Amino acid sequence: MSSAPTPAVELCDIAVNLGGSDILHDVNLLATPGRVHALLGRNGAGKSTTFKALLGLVPHTGSVRINGQDFRPELLQHIGSSINGAAYYGHLSARDNCRVHTKVFGIPDEEADRVLNVVGLGDTGRKKARSFSTGMKARLALAIALIGSPEILVLDEPQNGLDPQGITDLRRMLREFAEAGNTVIISSHQLSEVSRIADDVTVIDQGTTVFSGTKSEFVQGGDLEDRFLDLTGGHHGGGDHE
Repeated sequence: MSSAPTPAVELCDIAVNLGGSDILHDVNLLATPGRVHALLGRNGAGKSTTFKALLGLVPHTGSVRINGQDFRPELLQHIGSSINGAAYYGHLSARDNCRVHTKVFGIPDEEADRVLNVVGLGDTGRKKARSFSTGMKARLALAIALIGSPEILVLDEPQNGLDPQGITDLRRMLREFAEAGNTVIISSHQLSEVSRIADDVTVIDQGTTVFSGTKSEFVQGGDLEDRFLDLTGGHHGGGDHE
């Protein structure tokens, strides 16, 4: 009998207090290789803050483990991420934006062309990123996250701004990435898309985990949206905590 794979990401009892406000308390998440894990929650539940804690971007208590090791900054080389939308230089082309990152990581410039081709931006030439559509900016964010062939992708609302074809392309890319033995963790409010792409689900409500398990365990033979609303009070709140 084979042993279970080492979790790619493990969050245990994560708590975040910012400006005297408890944003997260008792958040737990376990993501394993070869699977797509969806982090769900109402607006304001703390999804973005959870990702920031995972990446060491906000002070927190509790433990973060990457590939079975206690968090330390060097482990971030295994993670590609996009949090709170695309971070890019508007005056640069898509290729030059990616080359900024390849130079930081000491990776050949050809890597920029590879990731842009993966996300469908290989033909944008000298076009400045500031003139990109919302969907193109989302693709650029994904390209930057893929630089260096990370084993783990952490993507905050990656479907935002994508048209139906873009969402289909993203789903295919993320499934292929996971099926190659890598790990995908996404947050999303598009529950119909989550039902198509996710293998596992964690739900947070008011800063705490209220469910974590497989998608089939979550839906219990019913509807994903109904189950989500049952767990989170059946209504949607305001803006997500940053």
